[in-house]
Amino acid sequence: MFEHTVFFISLGCDKNLVDSEVMLGILQKNGYGFTDDINEADSVIINTCCFIGDAKEESINTILEVARMKEEGNIKTIIVTGCLSERYRTQITEEIPEVDALLGTASIQHIAKCLDGIYSGNAQNTYEPTNEPLICIDERVHSSGLHYAYLKIAEGCDKHCTYCIIPSLRGTYRSYPIEYLVNEAKKLAAAGVSELLLVAQETTLYGTDLYGTKSLHRLLGAISEIEGIHWIRLLYCYPEEIYDELIDEMASNPKVCHYLDMPIQHASDKVLKRMGRRTAQEELKSIIANLRKRIPDIALRTTLISGFPGETEEDYEELYRFVNEIEFDRLGVFAYSCEEDTPAAGYPDQIDEDVKTSRRDELMELQQAVCFDTAQDHIGELLEVVIEGSIPEEEIYIGRTYRDAPDVDGYVFMNIDRVRMSGDYVWVRITDVREYDLIGEIEDEPA
Repeated sequence: MFEHTVFFISLGCDKNLVDSEVMLGILQKNGYGFTDDINEADSVIINTCCFIGDAKEESINTILEVARMKEEGNIKTIIVTGCLSERYRTQITEEIPEVDALLGTASIQHIAKCLDGIYSGNAQNTYEPTNEPLICIDERVHSSGLHYAYLKIAEGCDKHCTYCIIPSLRGTYRSYPIEYLVNEAKKLAAAGVSELLLVAQETTLYGTDLYGTKSLHRLLGAISEIEGIHWIRLLYCYPEEIYDELIDEMASNPKVCHYLDMPIQHASDKVLKRMGRRTAQEELKSIIANLRKRIPDIALRTTLISGFPGETEEDYEELYRFVNEIEFDRLGVFAYSCEEDTPAAGYPDQIDEDVKTSRRDELMELQQAVCFDTAQDHIGELLEVVIEGSIPEEEIYIGRTYRDAPDVDGYVFMNIDRVRMSGDYVWVRITDVREYDLIGEIEDEPA
């Protein structure tokens, strides 16, 4: 039995999830036990997010709910970590006294010492400078037990988009060394992970701080040599930073998925400039055309912001036409969230919430139609699919192709031909489409 048992709550993005798993590894090494039942825990750690308003609200509500449970005697200690802790340290300390300690975004290596201090009566907040070189922490618990995992390759951001708070919360751009990342990837592969999703605030700049040049292609090559890794997927690639060697590696390396998550945020040059983005519409078209020429079966995913301050009806219509013309394979839209301490929050021409959401919904309706139309092209195609689960009563397996990232993209529904496990890779002949999803039949592996 463990002397102290921890319940961990990880909110926000996949990069936050990696931090949570690292903290779990540190706690495990220091003799702490874990539970998936909060009523059995004497300590609760909440790794928070506050990138946009909805994430901030979720984080605050979670802290307040756990604080209520502590008042009722079910929980002894609460630690808050992550972006909300970094951004609102004073407010949390003053307004939620049930929280015993806070850790900043660059202080997760102190999680065990922090919890030890609480139990010894010496609780204290810890905030390391966010711009210091990264600390390579070897402890990590692959918490989900799934066949895929996120590999965070860098921290921080130097872009300073006018709507974004991340540089002030996470610091300047800093890459993890290739050797460290390869070692972590080997451990994940040994734990049964076959798909790695490379993440950072911006992945395409990887290595510029350590090696003096963009080195994501080198990292991809090194990771692809690891036995057991079947797919490598790239997320958060800024369009202006995509470079020839990276495209060549994607095109030639069979383990690198022909999938690119490339957030563009808008298509109106005027709006892009106000956002602090570094591309114009014609440049975006050129980049996309080049990617599709050199990797013809590439799946392109992007994200957009609707209702950015000053977005006129003409700007919105330009964005709508762009989405219709380009036909992204995957697309998400966020209504602009006005975040304090960002330049955009001070812009005088803020857009009404109803307009933001209406434009968002119209764009998503358009994208649904685009996806349905483009999916028709895959009918008859033979695609490799990773099994995610099943619906036994309907005798259906659920899976994903290389074109689909976990949790954000579509699925493939296929027949159960024999007993298979989650994480198995099969070949599926596509026979039909359903909005964002595909229907198919399992076939033998092609010769």
